[in-house]
Amino acid sequence: MDLIDIGIEKGLIAFSNDRKQITYIHQNKKRNYSNPEEQVQAETFLKLILIYGYPVERIQQFVPVTMGSTTKEADILVYADNDKKEPLIIVECKKPEVSELEFEQAVKQGFAYCFATAKTIKYLWVTSGIKDVYYQVNKEQHDENSIPDIPRFGQKTISKYKYAKGGVSGNFTNEPEAGYGNKLEAEEKFFDLEVVSEEELTRRFRLAHQSLWAGGELNPSEAFDELDKLIFCKIWDERHPRRTGEPYQFQIFYIPVPPKASKKKKDEIEQRITNELYDRVVALYAEGKERDPEVFKDNIRLNAAKVRTVVTYLEGINLSKTDLDSKGRAFEAFMGSYFRGDFGQFFTPRNIVKFIVDVLPIENTSRVLDTSCGSGGFLLYALDKIRAKASEYYDETSVEHYKYWHDFAEKNLFGIEINEQIARTAKMNMIIHDDGHTNVIASDGLLPSEDMIKKSGNKEFKYGSFDYIITNPPFGSTVRQTERAYMHQYNMAIKDADWLDVKKQKAKNRANQSTEVMFIEQCYKFLKPGGYLAIVIPDGILTNSSLQYVRDQIEDWYRIVAVVSMPQDAFAHTGAAVKSSVMFLRKLSSKRSDAIKAKKVSVQDKILKDRKFEKQIADWEKEKKKILKDHIGFESHSGKTKATNLGKKEIEATQEFKDWKSEINAEYNQKINDLKDQLADLYLEEKQKALEDYPIFMAIAEKIGYDATGKTINENELESIVPELRNFIDVVNKQDA
Repeated sequence: MDLIDIGIEKGLIAFSNDRKQITYIHQNKKRNYSNPEEQVQAETFLKLILIYGYPVERIQQFVPVTMGSTTKEADILVYADNDKKEPLIIVECKKPEVSELEFEQAVKQGFAYCFATAKTIKYLWVTSGIKDVYYQVNKEQHDENSIPDIPRFGQKTISKYKYAKGGVSGNFTNEPEAGYGNKLEAEEKFFDLEVVSEEELTRRFRLAHQSLWAGGELNPSEAFDELDKLIFCKIWDERHPRRTGEPYQFQIFYIPVPPKASKKKKDEIEQRITNELYDRVVALYAEGKERDPEVFKDNIRLNAAKVRTVVTYLEGINLSKTDLDSKGRAFEAFMGSYFRGDFGQFFTPRNIVKFIVDVLPIENTSRVLDTSCGSGGFLLYALDKIRAKASEYYDETSVEHYKYWHDFAEKNLFGIEINEQIARTAKMNMIIHDDGHTNVIASDGLLPSEDMIKKSGNKEFKYGSFDYIITNPPFGSTVRQTERAYMHQYNMAIKDADWLDVKKQKAKNRANQSTEVMFIEQCYKFLKPGGYLAIVIPDGILTNSSLQYVRDQIEDWYRIVAVVSMPQDAFAHTGAAVKSSVMFLRKLSSKRSDAIKAKKVSVQDKILKDRKFEKQIADWEKEKKKILKDHIGFESHSGKTKATNLGKKEIEATQEFKDWKSEINAEYNQKINDLKDQLADLYLEEKQKALEDYPIFMAIAEKIGYDATGKTINENELESIVPELRNFIDVVNKQDA
């Protein structure tokens, strides 16, 4: 039960039937609950009573405060007495989406209220529900000091920190500095970290990110990297072993201030609080880097103040215990809002990813690779699939359950991402999902296997070693021979001699090749015989006549299992408008592949022989030469006669003759091309007769759970395709066993 429900149950608040209006019963005050700021105020009011223990009789909301010639309204005042004569705490509430600058203005506003009220005021709490800051107020000296939290009811002192494991009373016996006031009690109450909703977690990530770049000191890309590092520190701190009652390090600690301290001394202590927090976070990062060096290679580049700002957004939440789906979606939503502009190509829509992973019979012993993993979406769904299988077999709290999915994540799940920043993001995404990040490498996914191994130090990226490749390679990019030394190692980057080329020219390197075509070949190299490739491809590969050679090569290498057409707008909300399909392919053994190639050559040779192709071309060439040599038909064509008294060489020098010659050449070239087209069509027909005939699963999905803007819709035809295609793949596997 959440605070609102408890507040209703205890008669502290009530709502109108449409829940648009809230009534604070103790004051009989009605307010507009549709206002986000009011929602924060309601939660804060209930926290003061239900968590901090203050009697409702000592709390007053919407309190007029006279400030010079104007009167403003303080959100909440907490009094030290039942008669409400001695104000103790002022609370200033802001909406959750408030910017860092607006929050700072709210702090100033809160202090203005403090200095305008009675001398008894001691504390200020400014909250957006997402971010909280607390201050000890010295009205006589007209200054303030930050503290970890306001005291609970009856607590006479300030705790050194707010969050400790278990959130129970902790024994804190450290003596304050000599001459300092506010000696801490031996027995203190702390908060444990809180599990928050997906929506709130997304908001915290986004606001923390904005706080780093909105001032212009960092660009959004740099801020994203730095926030990633701090999220890593937060998770590492939560995983660090500690006894119940021991504090978390990723939080602000309090240093007492002498009662008569000068402003300079107070500023020094405030800076010391910030610096000590920075040192703890840097220590967490260094420890994490040492244990997990492949995640981040460079140090934290933020200054101490920026680190403190981020900590205020994240210190009170529990990332480790937050539901995997919720925190995964939160991180991905945050990433999507940032990367959707320049890096949208790295994100495959969730419904398509889920469809592909649901269809394939991936087991915890399967080796799975994404050659263009982006933020890790395919890898995460594969991990979640195995985690769900573990839950079918074992109790979720058992060692067997953990080992079942964790071994898969650690040893069998692999990703390659060319952009180092996105690769780090994929690792963080995996860490947030509890594991599987160790085999994500930053590398050009088209490099030869041995080069990847040498660059990454990970020996597991071997050709011929993967059971499943699930990927959405980048579309539309071009790889050029002059730019990539590895191009010559790809069959798809070599233009083979055409079987209908009478000149028998040798194979030659293509000047360039599209990335999606080359990834089809790279995936073939990585797969084991019998392994599956599920790949998102532009429909041009399936339909363009100029790419027939690609389809021929796919036919040589793979058993085509299925083609599922996606709607035109499947990728529109990511900035891509290319019509695409998902192709499921199963790698053939080298023996079967060689047999297919041999049959194709045999069919070609038979056609050339039966149709006497070379003789026909030679005859036409001989016929053409005679026509051109003897000017056969030129006079009737030009309307001229030999009466012009021009000699043969003079006629051949005229523009009319040159035009006629070009027409004759074009006429015979057309004859040859028509014959080649006939033979090519005949080859396709005869090839299909000669090769093994097998069924291919074909489907068209018009509705896939979201529209062109990315907004969720109710209809998702992929869900109905999954069981049918899954059964089809089972049949294919049994037939090929």
